[in-house]
Amino acid sequence: MRLLDEQTADTDRRGNDRFPIESELRYKVLDAKAPETGLGRTLNMSSSGVLFTSESHLPVGRRIELSVDWPAELNESCGLKLVAQGRIIRSSTESAAICIDKYDFRTRATARVRTAGTAA
Repeated sequence: MRLLDEQTADTDRRGNDRFPIESELRYKVLDAKAPETGLGRTLNMSSSGVLFTSESHLPVGRRIELSVDWPAELNESCGLKLVAQGRIIRSSTESAAICIDKYDFRTRATARVRTAGTAA
């Protein structure tokens, strides 16, 4: 983990605060010739971007869609996911960062839990 000192904070040109939200995600490269999908985890997020782990190196400039399990629930009972589209602006073999172009919150499907003695 990297700590920011006062000098680094003064030279950081990001316009939006980043939040250390860690959550599971799925990604899909939208303009790839062959479908490219994978799993990862968010490292931090802001209103304009997401830094996340990836299973492989993702090419800078490609359009991508992320589906992130959101930590809050709708009406305290329905899981949410953030679906964001954007462009990859930074990438390494283990992580990538995107600049968000558009996003939407959607409800997550929940699996029905069966308990002993209930009918299927």
